[in-house]
Amino acid sequence: MQINPYLFIIPRTPDQIVWDYKNHKQFELNLEYSTRLAKLIENPETFNTSNIIDNQLFSAGILTTSTPDNIEWGWDALSKIFHIGTKNIPCDYAPLNINEWSKEYLDHCTNILSTPAPRARLSEYLACELIALPNPSCLPEGCLVNALIDRKTCRTFTGEAVPIEAVSALLYLSLGYLQERANDIDECVAEGLDDRRSSPSGGGLNACEGFLLVQHVIGLKPGLYAYHPREHALSFVKPLPSPSLGHILCGQHFISNLPVGLFITSRFDKLWWKYGHSRAYRMAYVEAGHISQTFQLVATSLGLKTWLTGALTDDQVEALLGLEDSPEQPLFFVGCGKSNGQAMCEEIKSLLSSRRQEQ
Repeated sequence: MQINPYLFIIPRTPDQIVWDYKNHKQFELNLEYSTRLAKLIENPETFNTSNIIDNQLFSAGILTTSTPDNIEWGWDALSKIFHIGTKNIPCDYAPLNINEWSKEYLDHCTNILSTPAPRARLSEYLACELIALPNPSCLPEGCLVNALIDRKTCRTFTGEAVPIEAVSALLYLSLGYLQERANDIDECVAEGLDDRRSSPSGGGLNACEGFLLVQHVIGLKPGLYAYHPREHALSFVKPLPSPSLGHILCGQHFISNLPVGLFITSRFDKLWWKYGHSRAYRMAYVEAGHISQTFQLVATSLGLKTWLTGALTDDQVEALLGLEDSPEQPLFFVGCGKSNGQAMCEEIKSLLSSRRQEQ
């Protein structure tokens, strides 16, 4: 007898939760069952076919006769749990043709939309007043190929202020609900899922949101702002933190000269509302990646250089954005500004130069 290798255990008074993350099954064990499982983990050979608890643990798949594959994962156990635990969406019945799929999908959307939607973002409740952004009439023009080729991650920025008109275009084309597409929505799209951004979104939920970091923007005082895509407006959240932002981005202090940036967040409650499966967590990062790339291409078209990072000190970023214990969580950061185009910050270049001289 073997212990199922795809288990993790969560203490939840008064019981113990055993999660089979590969097969998406969850069990609650009381003290008697938990104690017996602990003994079996210590020595699976003590399995007793006459023991009712042992047989129930076996029937549940917590115990198995299969010898686990010794696969070298390479990363830590947490990444393995995440990857395997979000695989293979449970499907009781796979539609046999497009007609069956259409009916099943439409029924699913109808059922979801008949339930209460997640409450509005906390930043919407807290917004005292909205700061209207300029109409994005002067949108960047040019060849997409040029923007793709010219996009470059830089770590040296001049600190030169960015005009609010450029910020308006960045936000509108990255996170805004596009007025230009208001008339091309299929009439069969369910109400509440008809807003369209320039980047694709899982289930049309637009679960990603944004908080604007302003350090040097003409027309906006420094601070953190929540972006409201429906109104294409900002609301002030709080002043810039002290000490510098580099401390919450894992010591990447070259952000100090970055005039403007965007914390990309995800509304996990919206994703779970429509897709009640842990795989939806993957879609949060996929959508954030789409928005990050769109932001960078728009910035490049505006003549700005970009920098991005996922190295966040999460609890400090959550506190900065007012998202502690919130279903909206920060995932990524991307910023832009005028730059000399150097991928390395001056400090790294100086260090490399001195080391070469020592050799």
